[in-house]
Amino acid sequence: MTHDSDLTARSAVELRAMIGRREISPLELMDACIARIEALNPAINAIAATDFERARAGARAAQAAVMRGDTLGPLHGLPLGVKDLQDTAGLLSTSGTVSRRNHVPAHDNTLVARLRAAGAIVTAKTNVPDMGAGANTRNPVWGATGNPFDPARNAGGSSGGSAAALAVDMLPLATGSDTGGSLRIPAALCGVVGLRPSPGVVANDARPLGWSVISVLGPMARNVADTHLMLQASTGIEPRDPLSYAEPALAAPLAAVDLSTLRVGFTEDFGICAVDPAIRRSLRQRVAALEALGVRCEPLALDLADADRVFDILRAESFYAGYADTLRDAPHTLAPHVRANIEMAGAMTLADRAWAHLAQTRIARRFATAFERFDLIVAPTSPVTPFPWTTLYAETIDGQAMRNYYHWLALTYIPTLATNPALALPCGVDEAGMPFGLQLIGPLRGDARLLAMAAALEQAFAADPALRRPKPDLQALRAPRPELCSIVTHPPGGDDGTTMTATTTAV
Repeated sequence: MTHDSDLTARSAVELRAMIGRREISPLELMDACIARIEALNPAINAIAATDFERARAGARAAQAAVMRGDTLGPLHGLPLGVKDLQDTAGLLSTSGTVSRRNHVPAHDNTLVARLRAAGAIVTAKTNVPDMGAGANTRNPVWGATGNPFDPARNAGGSSGGSAAALAVDMLPLATGSDTGGSLRIPAALCGVVGLRPSPGVVANDARPLGWSVISVLGPMARNVADTHLMLQASTGIEPRDPLSYAEPALAAPLAAVDLSTLRVGFTEDFGICAVDPAIRRSLRQRVAALEALGVRCEPLALDLADADRVFDILRAESFYAGYADTLRDAPHTLAPHVRANIEMAGAMTLADRAWAHLAQTRIARRFATAFERFDLIVAPTSPVTPFPWTTLYAETIDGQAMRNYYHWLALTYIPTLATNPALALPCGVDEAGMPFGLQLIGPLRGDARLLAMAAALEQAFAADPALRRPKPDLQALRAPRPELCSIVTHPPGGDDGTTMTATTTAV
């Protein structure tokens, strides 16, 4: 019989194949994942509400379908973690904010519904920052998520719970979302894969501004093949999302890529980003490794001087669209940094908005021109090694003070503005011994090509202990870390005073 830890460590692609061959049952896999969550979540607090009773029922139904010989979906029987910003029918969905601590949606959002239709079994919600604002996963409902490589450090955000859960094999797949780096930053800091797809590849019917391109939904997994598998099950046209479109190339297997044919543009900082010197050195080492593999690498030079102000305006516009009514009617329920985004928008003019969209267009066209020369652009994902989760954000980098709580994310919000697909690929550790994520940026709507190039690099890196995906010391995570929940001020629960725990709640 397969040991639980052996089972949870297997890739999603392998697990799905084993289910199809009747080598394991979905219930066996589900029980193994639940056991892993119960054993390790107290050390990192990656999981918010859980749905174990319904998940086990879903696993039994999935097994019955296997035994009947039914046609099985691409994710049939695979346990799934869902970011707590995304609605799940019948399961507590708090967004990490006190005003939603009792919110149980009646319906799934579009992405969750598609993943369920593909056979995935929603098992748990994964932790997020308050309202998803920021790249440090901590909130007053569930507490903080610790980095699996050192729980005293942050796991990134806003998809930090998903990244941390994947890193310790609690779940084979998890969802994420990304505005300024929320898929890529936590993936990089926790040593997993996070893909920000081109806008419209994954439909989002919950985006208030239907034509805004800065916020996307996307997959997170432990390797590129699993990420591709999940993305294939996530794509397609959705009438309620005017940006959604079908991408036939994603339905095919990933193409083989000869690394010696690749032309790569690399940058440490896009010319404007504050980056710690140690991260710069790590990036140079990776570029040298690429060149040793036969990849042709050249420095990238782009004029991106307007990027910070553009992102300020477009981000504020998005927050204003989503939360202005809450600011008017219940301002006490908003975290200070969320209020700051909305208030920033209130001071902006139509001329500011028009300028930002014009400047974003120029940025996108400069990237398009760069891709006439390069197949791929590489950069660091995070400008710093993970800092303590008790520090809200990186306030200074290499002596430069950050303007606000998200300025330190410029390495990831610049590709957001360009609207190109971008992927965080685990690539060894940095000088502090923490995961280093190489940010790979592909041409617009070239998501399948980006994944193929990432898979080829991942395969090449796997042969080198200094470059392959790092894995946390699971034995060091056997001790609970109650301080991660110490910032909880409003436990989720009913008005009768009952509370729900972060690791055992089924709603």
